[in-house]
Amino acid sequence: MPEPVLVALALGGNLGPVASTLRWAQSRLGRVLDDFRTAPFYRTAALADAPQPDYLNTAVLGRTVLPPDALLAVAKALEHAAGRRPGPRNAPRPLDVDLLLWGDLVLDRPELTLPHPRLRERRFVLQPLADLAPDLALPPDGRTVRELLKEVMEQRVERG
Repeated sequence: MPEPVLVALALGGNLGPVASTLRWAQSRLGRVLDDFRTAPFYRTAALADAPQPDYLNTAVLGRTVLPPDALLAVAKALEHAAGRRPGPRNAPRPLDVDLLLWGDLVLDRPELTLPHPRLRERRFVLQPLADLAPDLALPPDGRTVRELLKEVMEQRVERG
């Protein structure tokens, strides 16, 4: 059996009962990840041209033997079960689940890029991840979550 790999996922949403949807998604991910840990929720403004509700965001960390594509399929199934349907980028959604890291894997494919391509520029992703693993070194350069978070502190993120 393969050795379990450390993975990180970001969860967010801004439609419907977001906090309960995030807790539901966390519980589902806890069924497929070992050594499962969850971060607190953070409230952030939506990244959109048109006005929309603020997002609640969080992160989860765990270990899995699932390959990246299988974990991505779990994430997409959770989004669908929560009511998310295809739509424009940055549109309001009940649940967004992004695979941030899968061990030290660096991958660039149309359906999956690892680490997540915007992980390093978004405080709403780095802040909850820092609550779980501030000294986690990210591929490909080994910079830590804590170091990267210092570079985006001007972005508004409120514990919520």
